[in-house]
Amino acid sequence: MKLIKIAVLGAMLAAGAAFAEGAATDPAAMQREAVMKEIGKNMGILGAMAKGEAAYDAAAAEAAKAAIVTASGTIPTAFETQGGEDATSEAKPEIWTSWDDFVKKSEALPAAVSAADVSSVEAIGASLGSIGGVCKDCHTTYRVTKQ
Repeated sequence: MKLIKIAVLGAMLAAGAAFAEGAATDPAAMQREAVMKEIGKNMGILGAMAKGEAAYDAAAAEAAKAAIVTASGTIPTAFETQGGEDATSEAKPEIWTSWDDFVKKSEALPAAVSAADVSSVEAIGASLGSIGGVCKDCHTTYRVTKQ
């Protein structure tokens, strides 16, 4: 079970790295990228603790959790404007043609992170599975998979 959660986290971190492949030029894409990078950075902090790559630090875990809640709460605003074509954007056009569903999926993330227990390494590991599932649900539908 723990390996599955670590695998989910690894996939999310790889997704964050994909955002960094090129520099966005469209202001709307740049705003979306900034939000996703902030989420990815803080998921990395929690993931490193869960995998034992970083020592557990309660204050850092709580700060990362709070940063994810804050950043993920801005997803609908960050994606509100489709903007122009941007080769680095991983946002599918379906976001804007299925806006209500996208917003519903995006609102699940701050709720899942708010409910996450970061009081120990084990608790973080257990929480990352549900958070990763929420990320995957939205990314599967609304994010371009780059090879």
